[in-house]
Amino acid sequence: MVSESDSVPNIGQLVRILKGRDADRLGVIVGILDGRFVLVADGDKRKFDRAKRKNLSHLELLDFTSPEVVKSILETGRVTNGKLRYAVAKFSDEKVIALKKGDQVDG
Repeated sequence: MVSESDSVPNIGQLVRILKGRDADRLGVIVGILDGRFVLVADGDKRKFDRAKRKNLSHLELLDFTSPEVVKSILETGRVTNGKLRYAVAKFSDEKVIALKKGDQVDG
């Protein structure tokens, strides 16, 4: 697992929410407010227009960044909720495939 303190968040990076009402849900970073807070949306429950401000210490930064989300935000300054849902689903599907191949260590 990547330590939250020595990792820098990026636009389009997937995160697992650790605290709050949305705990254990996946989201995508759609904005960086400062060194401590980011905006997170998932395109489903939390839309881009109403992205949630989250403390970085309440998030687990995953090492997956959606190129579609990054490209859209850099070009237009926003992203569609469909692209956010696609990014979360793509990561979830890849994780399931990796588990089926036996990449996870039992322990």
